[in-house]
Amino acid sequence: MARYCRLSIEASLFGDVAFVREWGRIGTTCRRIIELHKSHCRTNLAFEAWLQRKQGRGYRITD
Repeated sequence: MARYCRLSIEASLFGDVAFVREWGRIGTTCRRIIELHKSHCRTNLAFEAWLQRKQGRGYRITD
């Protein structure tokens, strides 16, 4: 079963920083969770934690 996970950091409309996680099977509708953080530093920590977790499960980084 081919799956994917997309992690991104984006600006929100209200000045916060959003950490966005999308995942699912390739070719289907994805699931999406948006976490809002007050600082860019906390967002980076959350991003790095999820990145390490996913790489540990066999996901690869692509462009």
